[in-house]
Amino acid sequence: MNNILITGVAGLLGSRLADWIINNTHYNVVGIDNMSGGYESNVPSKVKLYKFDLKDLDKLNEVFENEKPVIIYHFAAYAAEGLSPFIRKFNYENNLIASTNLITCSIKYSVKRFVFASSMSVYGNRYQPPFDESLPQCPIDPYAIAKYGVEMDLKVAYEQHGLEYTIIRPHNFYGVNQNIWDKYRNVLGIWMYQIINNQQPTIFGDGEQVRAFSYVDDSLIPFWNASQRDECIGEIINLGGIKEHTINEACETLIKVTGTDLKPLYLEARHEAKHAWSTWDKSVKLLDFKHSINLEEGLTKMWDWAVTQPNRERFVWDNYELEKGIYKFWKQ
Repeated sequence: MNNILITGVAGLLGSRLADWIINNTHYNVVGIDNMSGGYESNVPSKVKLYKFDLKDLDKLNEVFENEKPVIIYHFAAYAAEGLSPFIRKFNYENNLIASTNLITCSIKYSVKRFVFASSMSVYGNRYQPPFDESLPQCPIDPYAIAKYGVEMDLKVAYEQHGLEYTIIRPHNFYGVNQNIWDKYRNVLGIWMYQIINNQQPTIFGDGEQVRAFSYVDDSLIPFWNASQRDECIGEIINLGGIKEHTINEACETLIKVTGTDLKPLYLEARHEAKHAWSTWDKSVKLLDFKHSINLEEGLTKMWDWAVTQPNRERFVWDNYELEKGIYKFWKQ
């Protein structure tokens, strides 16, 4: 069988890559998603979709037994980094345990390549950006710790069991099919939801945090190359935009794109790295990465899509596992 398995296939990156693979390769795509943050309407019709949680190792074994995937793209995660200190159990179960279940099955069924979407957050705030892949991981929150744990588990799985892997550390992807209905993650999507609903776009702290944003379609060919090239085996590769922006600048760009009269609302600062962006040279060399779509163009594409979407109910946590020290804007 020429099957590729994509986890998180109903989300931004999973759905876009699934569509690209179907239209540009001879592979079939099998997808898994528990629909906690993605939407079935995002999933291309030719994807064979399984709807369950990766924490269920028995069901996961059944999928591997039936579909025998040769390549894994692991994108499923709950990427609410700032919220992760207050949902520690949920974070580790969904971002670490679920991932190790997938690694277990990949070893058991002799998968040829495992491509893992880690996170720039593993660099933490010890280093001056841009962050280079050679820097030791230094996570500052449970989300980044979980990503770091999966990276280390893959390294051991390769050394002990021969599971060939490539770790991609994307940063701040956005675009069509992103979840704009979750108040805890995807800052550009959060702002779009707020503007659509005539709410001020919210900024934590002074807005002088610096990030590089990356339109999702620029990453599709690089992600494909990560699963195809032997020189990527065992490598860690940053993937994302080459131009950094302050959060204030990003918000100003979106306000320009949307034509809104709404002004930003500044809230208390969060525990996060102030300046965080990565090098991109290695992704050019190994993955043929090209930063083709700038922030204004990408936001225009995403906004044109966002205004056509149904007014879905916004996801809000009813109860946090821990409220001690939680920010005022998230308190119940």
